[in-house]
Amino acid sequence: MSTDPGLRRLALGTLLGAFRGEQAPAWAVDLLAEGMAGHVLFGYNIVEREQVAALTKSLHAARDGVLIAIDEEGGDVTRLAHRAGSPYPGNAALGALGDPAVTRRVYRTIGAELEALGINLNLAPTVDVNTADDNPIIGTRSFGADPIVVATHTAAAVLGLQGACVAACAKHFPGHGATLADSHRELPTVDITAAELRSRELPPFIAAIEAGAKSIMSAHIRVPALTGDAPATFSPRVLDDLLRRELGFTGVVVTDALEMVGAAKYAGGIPQGAVLALAAGADLLCIGADIDEAVTNACADAIVTAVQDGRLPLARVEEAVARVTDLAAWTTSGDRTDREEPGLGYPAALGAVRIEGSHDRAAAPLIVQLESESSIAAGRVPWGLGPHVNGTEQIRVVAAQADLAALRTRAGSRPIVVVGRNVHRLPGARTLVDALASTHAVTVVEMGWPSSWRPAGARAFITTWGASHANGRAAAETLGLAA
Repeated sequence: MSTDPGLRRLALGTLLGAFRGEQAPAWAVDLLAEGMAGHVLFGYNIVEREQVAALTKSLHAARDGVLIAIDEEGGDVTRLAHRAGSPYPGNAALGALGDPAVTRRVYRTIGAELEALGINLNLAPTVDVNTADDNPIIGTRSFGADPIVVATHTAAAVLGLQGACVAACAKHFPGHGATLADSHRELPTVDITAAELRSRELPPFIAAIEAGAKSIMSAHIRVPALTGDAPATFSPRVLDDLLRRELGFTGVVVTDALEMVGAAKYAGGIPQGAVLALAAGADLLCIGADIDEAVTNACADAIVTAVQDGRLPLARVEEAVARVTDLAAWTTSGDRTDREEPGLGYPAALGAVRIEGSHDRAAAPLIVQLESESSIAAGRVPWGLGPHVNGTEQIRVVAAQADLAALRTRAGSRPIVVVGRNVHRLPGARTLVDALASTHAVTVVEMGWPSSWRPAGARAFITTWGASHANGRAAAETLGLAA
């Protein structure tokens, strides 16, 4: 079966690729010239601002209308600041702060930074309602557990980003906040009724649509009441019936990365997933982070073949490309109404801190940071009090392997500050903290999503609602330890 060049160009026009390296390889630029929609930048593409600007300039030079996307959520998920941590609090902290005007200002500053670097599509904000304390992938990326609060901050974030002519992408439709599994690793199930979905999960997406969000990202989650056994990304009932027809969304439907197990395993591979997503109503297909020229071409070839053999209507691909083209045109034609406010993130993070109990700011403590793995979405980004404290002794331990007697001896008469992310979920952490609190004055600094657990005997429990650079500084200031 021969390949029609015009059809291949259409197929490429639905794809968001990726590549490794600080400079774009020739194939990545050549595919853009052929008509590929754009690329997503990840931490491995980013060293410093001037290098990023040069990289995006080389991509835009391939042709007019290139989309360059990034996951710049602020907080725990940052690409621009992956080496030091984000200077902005993430959504959970902004939700706890409770000032939508600040949320809008933070996002407009992020948008202004991205626009100045040649990035025109931000795969943010995360607008999932985080109702599961043990959610392994959303957590502090969410504005909160209340649909109305999340909806209010969603609208502010969309308006802030798009005021800088950077397209927002509200994610992950129809709602990833109630999951106890990570769609990077498996296909999570949200077993709720359609009515529950509408009352709890959908209000933030409705707010995003009403605020004019240019794109919405689908989730690789199964909602049996709507999707049966399929992920939402491959469900016409979710993307077409619900999102398009019922909610009235007219922008670009972007998929979460098709390389993720929640999509690829069900589809039988990334190229097959590309066809299923387009057929379901998606317009712009994120292929993934760990891909190359061969995978990208395989996706284009699969789309071409599906059109030629009748499995995928040509009109569906044309519709998708038209929406993507309109989105790219918008990024160069809108009025930039908002401006950058450097330094805004630090006072916002401090205002979000919540203290339960009483912490003695006069006594110099031993700081014990509990090691934890980063989520796949966040990647390896520095976190904790490390660079923010004034010479106070800090050690890092694995909770389940910690030597309790040695920690007590090392602390001596000093109080102990235990710092962790999702402390209630770390193996051995609860037992360790409770044991330390039985002999020492203990303050716990929770830099993840807090649960209802509070350690018996602890003097104070401090919640920062995130582990960004800004959150770390806020914690140090709250403890009276800031350098």
